[in-house]
Amino acid sequence: MTILVTGAAGFIGAYVCRQLQELGVSAVGLDNFNSYYDPQLKRDRIAALCPDINIRTLDLTDRDGLAALFDEIKPTRVIHLAAQAGVRYSLENPHAYVDSNVVGFVNLLESCRRRGVQHLVYASSSSVYGDSAKPPFSEDQRIDQPRSLYAATKAANELMAHTYAHLYGLRATGLRFFTVYGAWGRPDMAPLLFSRAVLAGRPIDVFNHGRMRRDFTYIDDIVAGVLGALKHPPQDDPPHRVFNLGNHTPVELERFIAVIEQAAGKTVEKVYKPMQPGDMVETMADTARAKAAFGFEPSTPIDIGLPRVVAWCRDYFGDNA
Repeated sequence: MTILVTGAAGFIGAYVCRQLQELGVSAVGLDNFNSYYDPQLKRDRIAALCPDINIRTLDLTDRDGLAALFDEIKPTRVIHLAAQAGVRYSLENPHAYVDSNVVGFVNLLESCRRRGVQHLVYASSSSVYGDSAKPPFSEDQRIDQPRSLYAATKAANELMAHTYAHLYGLRATGLRFFTVYGAWGRPDMAPLLFSRAVLAGRPIDVFNHGRMRRDFTYIDDIVAGVLGALKHPPQDDPPHRVFNLGNHTPVELERFIAVIEQAAGKTVEKVYKPMQPGDMVETMADTARAKAAFGFEPSTPIDIGLPRVVAWCRDYFGDNA
């Protein structure tokens, strides 16, 4: 059995690769090491978390290169975590999202179905719920009113995977991640942005005047959910399912900042600003379906997870980063 992990140098991808290696599973990683954020952080992440991973530098839009990789390694399962991420960046660079998240996903689906992949597990996002859903968000709620192009591409991925399951019997599982955080996380997300600012004594922008709630989910809990889903391919007709992976415990933004301040031993100046286009006021996952299907039960509160992020930021970036 060989598992292909796309986005292997990304935040979630590197942790998944580490866990697969600890389990003794043969895994090959794929990443394009793009410059959305510093590629050196991605390389350092790989070196720290899964230094022995066999990782190939390849872009999913390279249809022929992807097909050749599938022919070479013959993966039996695929964990697809590569994507152009970021809600706000999608307002400035829409083509990057269509290329990576739509064209790249079609290329991956084609390679999976042509080479008989037994199970595709792919990353969706809580952002697909958009304006129509009410917390707690359940998988049965509508996802046809996205607030950003990023969210629209993730909703499109779910429709595309469903189509391939229906037409070709490709077993596929979509995972809607809810604000994943932890050491080695993405530097464009609030946990790292705020932690670095507090450590360096810089003010932070607090959008919607602090009236936001997020279902922050620790990386170890997410990895357990990804591998739990991988072990339980859908038996439905068509064989496609979607699950929420979240903490089911939304946190007020002000409390989130207070935990970071306590961990850093410093206070921060907060600059209150209006809501940004594309953002959601609140996210909250209903995780009953994932718990019933593969025992998903997150156990890490922010009081434990965020101090680990602050400690890692201090170690990697320094107090003045």
